[in-house]
Amino acid sequence: MSIRTPSIAALGLLGAVALSCAGGVAAQPAWPSKPVRLVLPFPPGGGTDILGRTLAIRLGDALGQPVLTDNRPGAGGNLGAEIVARAAPDGYTAVLVAPGFVISPSMYRKLGFDPFRDFEPVSLVAWIPNLLAIHPALPVQNVKELVAYARANPGKISFGSGGVGTSNHLATELLAVRTGTNMVHVPYKGAATAMMDTVAGNVQLITIGTGAALAQVKAGKLRALATLTPARVPNAPEIPTIAEAGFPGLEVLTWYGVFVPAKTPRPIVDRLNSELSRLMFEPEVRERLASIGAEPMKSTTAETARFIREEFKRWAEVIKAAKLQTD
Repeated sequence: MSIRTPSIAALGLLGAVALSCAGGVAAQPAWPSKPVRLVLPFPPGGGTDILGRTLAIRLGDALGQPVLTDNRPGAGGNLGAEIVARAAPDGYTAVLVAPGFVISPSMYRKLGFDPFRDFEPVSLVAWIPNLLAIHPALPVQNVKELVAYARANPGKISFGSGGVGTSNHLATELLAVRTGTNMVHVPYKGAATAMMDTVAGNVQLITIGTGAALAQVKAGKLRALATLTPARVPNAPEIPTIAEAGFPGLEVLTWYGVFVPAKTPRPIVDRLNSELSRLMFEPEVRERLASIGAEPMKSTTAETARFIREEFKRWAEVIKAAKLQTD
């Protein structure tokens, strides 16, 4: 079976190379004349929420109008995306999405939005490295032992995620597909809730952002087996990468991007891109992102569109191999 591996180099390049899209295109003079709503498709307290609130404060300062966050969790982020897909394309509604945005079209036969038809890409804004962690009661010390245990005990390991079709769901499914193991998925309304249930021992395994999990790892409440990154994470250099653990090609980074409804006027999209490209790299924003283990990114609207097409193709292959499509 051949499953596409992530474009890690391209993702890193987007985060590292300074890009500008000011280009002399000015926003329409009348915009914004009232508060802008930023929909966050996951519950308060998780990485999306912290990132979104940080972004909203600084973007509001830049635009001269408040940017109000609106948490709309449900269906692995699909509920919030659908709300924005149906919103007026006037620049007053945007959404902060994660990989589930381009995973869901392959996962669900019936979906209330199309990420390519119903949205205009604005910019990628941040990414978070993930790690594979287990409850300490599970009798394994590394990924090879985990795989051996899962093969010997099919269906007895359960893993939590932030919802069906989220990147932490598909990252674990990718591991299961590649290793021929059978583990039981337990979806939650957010990754933070799934992590706490893993800490409590109600599920045994989770793929989760390092910023959310490292405190639990250091407290001995979770055991980290590997990071799903191409290189070791600077704030946890003792944790091996998934390739070092013996399973190359399973790298999965959680990315975040801002999108607006399709047909939003081009000057508004370009103004948002320009402001986000600048503010995501401000020292205070970077410091806040570091608290959740995130790194800033920026991209042109065209690069964002190409990137999500690549992600869509990658996860479509995983979903087909794992036979995960549902109504």
